Amino acid sequence: MSLTISDVDRFEASRPRLGAIAYRMLGSAAEAEDAVQEVFLRWQAVDRDRIEVPEAWLTKALTNLCLNQLTSARARRETYVGQWLPEPLLSGDPMLGPLETAEQRDSVSIAVLVLMERLTPNERAVYVLREAFGYSHREIATILDSTEAACQQTFHRAKQHVADGKARTEVDQATARRIVEEFLAAATSGRTEPLVKLLTGDAIAVGDGGGKVPARASAFVGVKAVATFIRGLFKPAEIKRSYIGGSPDAYADIANGEPSIVIVVDNRVVGIMNLEVTADGITAIHSAVNPDKLERATARWNTTNHGDPLIRAW
Repeated sequence: MSLTISDVDRFEASRPRLGAIAYRMLGSAAEAEDAVQEVFLRWQAVDRDRIEVPEAWLTKALTNLCLNQLTSARARRETYVGQWLPEPLLSGDPMLGPLETAEQRDSVSIAVLVLMERLTPNERAVYVLREAFGYSHREIATILDSTEAACQQTFHRAKQHVADGKARTEVDQATARRIVEEFLAAATSGRTEPLVKLLTGDAIAVGDGGGKVPARASAFVGVKAVATFIRGLFKPAEIKRSYIGGSPDAYADIANGEPSIVIVVDNRVVGIMNLEVTADGITAIHSAVNPDKLERATARWNTTNHGDPLIRAW
C-alpha cells in the first residue's frame, strides 16, 4: 500500500520512542536504527486501515524484531573478540529517549545495559517496556502475546537480576566534570595511590576493542589491579599513538547518564570511558574503543560545543 503523508507523519512521530526502545533492547544504536527502519518497511506494506492503534502496532512489530535480533546477537557475541560492551551514546543523543525519571536514566546507563545482558530476551523486553517506558503489564502482555500475570512475574524476575548491581549516583554536567577532572589528575599522576582513593575495593575495568583496537580479553578486578592498569593506560607512549592514529585529547562529558572521558584525535572519537559512580567511589570503568561503536558518537561530537580538553595531546 502506498503511504500517505499522514501515514508517514504518524510513523515519524513514533520514531524517537521506537529508537529508544530498540537501543535499550539491543545495546547498539546501529542495530536499533536498522530495527526501526525495518518496522517502517513493514508499516509501509501493512493494511493500515485495519490497524486501530498505530502506536501499539509499531511497538509490537519493533519488539518482535528486537527479540529475534537478541537471539542472533547472543550467538554473535559468543565469537566476539574480547569483552562486549554496549555502544555508548553522548549526552543529548535522541536515541537515549526519555530521561525524566530515575528509572529511565538507569535503564540507559552502561552499567544497567551490561546487567541486562544477563536477562533472557523476553525478560529484557518486559523490563525495558515497563521500567523505562511505563507500559502496563496488560499492554506488555498484548505486545508479547502473553498473559498479564506472566508479564508481572517476568518483570519481577528481571528487576531482581538488574538490582544485583550497585546503586549508582546520578550526576549533572558540573559534577561529571569534577569527577572526571579528579580521575584524570589521579590517572596522570604516575602513581597508583591517588587512583586507589577514588576507586571502591571491588572496582572493575572492562575494555571493548572488538579485536580492532588492543583491549584485554578479561576484566581487571580489584582496586589495585584497576589502579595499576589505569596508571599505565594514561602513560604517554608512541605505540599508543600509532594505534589510535595520533595524539589524543581528553574531554569531560556525560555518556549514557554517567561521567565520561571522551578521547578525541583530529575530531574523531577514539574512546569513551564511562565511570560508574556510587556513594563509595568509582566502582566500574567501561571503556569503548572499538571504532565501529564510536561512529555515532563522532558524528554527534562534531555537531556540539564541547569546550577545551582537560588533557591536550599527551
